[in-house]
Amino acid sequence: MAKASSVFRCTECGAEQPKWAGRCDACGAWNTLAEEPLARVTRRKGGLADRRLVQTAHPPIRLSDLQSTETARWRTGLAEFDFVLGGGIVPGSLVLVGGEPGIGKSTLLLQAAARLEQGGIRTLYASGEESPEQLRMRSSRLRDEAGAVSVVGETNLENIMHHAATMGAQVVFLDSIQTTYTEELEGAPGNVGQVRECAARLMRFAKEAGPAVFLVGHVTKGGGIAGPRTLEHIVDTVVYFEGEATLDHRVLRAVKNRFGSVDEIGVFRMTGAGLEPVADAGAEFLAGRHTGVSGSAVTALMEGTRPLLVEIQALAAKSGFGTPQRVATGLDQRRLAVLLAVLERRGGLAVSALDVFVNVTGGVRLLEPSTDLAVLAALVSSVHDRPVPADALFLGEVGLGGEVRPVSGLERRLAEAQRQGFRRVFVSARSRIASGLDVVGIEHIGELARRLAA
Repeated sequence: MAKASSVFRCTECGAEQPKWAGRCDACGAWNTLAEEPLARVTRRKGGLADRRLVQTAHPPIRLSDLQSTETARWRTGLAEFDFVLGGGIVPGSLVLVGGEPGIGKSTLLLQAAARLEQGGIRTLYASGEESPEQLRMRSSRLRDEAGAVSVVGETNLENIMHHAATMGAQVVFLDSIQTTYTEELEGAPGNVGQVRECAARLMRFAKEAGPAVFLVGHVTKGGGIAGPRTLEHIVDTVVYFEGEATLDHRVLRAVKNRFGSVDEIGVFRMTGAGLEPVADAGAEFLAGRHTGVSGSAVTALMEGTRPLLVEIQALAAKSGFGTPQRVATGLDQRRLAVLLAVLERRGGLAVSALDVFVNVTGGVRLLEPSTDLAVLAALVSSVHDRPVPADALFLGEVGLGGEVRPVSGLERRLAEAQRQGFRRVFVSARSRIASGLDVVGIEHIGELARRLAA
């Protein structure tokens, strides 16, 4: 006799509770508990579950007895895609690709499948959102010939795994995990239980059968993968495909990678023939920069192991309303408020009555504090309406006392800046560097304000 039951699981932290409540007891989030049906449990006549021991084919083994061999990776030929994955696709891995609708996830994976087929790697593209005819229309627009890719319009997980095993697929692309369901679990496709169970079964399939599996995951309004956070713990690699719909650039960012570095990014350019990897991302983001304009400063980010030069634009204008506006694009709004308070209190520059707008070009997000000095330099330049030197780079973290602190990875950042033609760098006076650039040491934010205003 089969009996089905359900629990309530938090979509933020994955905590399990026996009944619904408005607030999760584990993480404190509101309205995040979703009902999750449990798999059927087959019971015997006595009412006890069948717990017979199963002999495993792989008994425990000491790590010292295992031979150290380097796993061969499958390269797609899309340089930025392979770079973010750590050098290529690892056989038997499970990769989750997240992103907003229409950002280009399906196009990227279809191009990767086409490149793999050209290299002799057997692939299967299972789509629950597009029919094979629609995939054919999409592939006809791509520069990469995808005619050899095997496609199937299927949402049943058992059927997809059967097709992959029958044809001997080495890489399986599933678009998307929210449209896939398993018959072993009650509930509609896309609910919490179906998403977690399908991902767990695909993980076992990848580890036991050997193919690499790519899952497409939709992003919620909060920016996370739809479903509980535990979905990201199940998979080996999590990458996000980011970018503004109005811009040509797309950024592939690794936030988890068991086979490579995290926080690596790959930059692509969206064209009519598909996505093209951008070899020199720093030059690409600075291509549209206008020198001699106030309110512009350049800084260097560290995205994983790669330095990336970006432009920060600021505009300070007299407020036309009672409460000045604070608008930030690519920068945390609260961080901007802190920097403005430091600039006024420690730098002696009155900005409380001004509307302030800050924009990071190219759709890049500033996540590290090493960009503080560049943000303040752009603000000071805009307030005084005096452009900063065109060949100057700004690197430094700014504390609440107005002090400028050194940043990590300075040598690699400066090497990239020198390659891009920069000749001067404003850094903390406590930094110890040997560089071919003209180094300007800044001890306090007030000193920066005086230098740029002179």
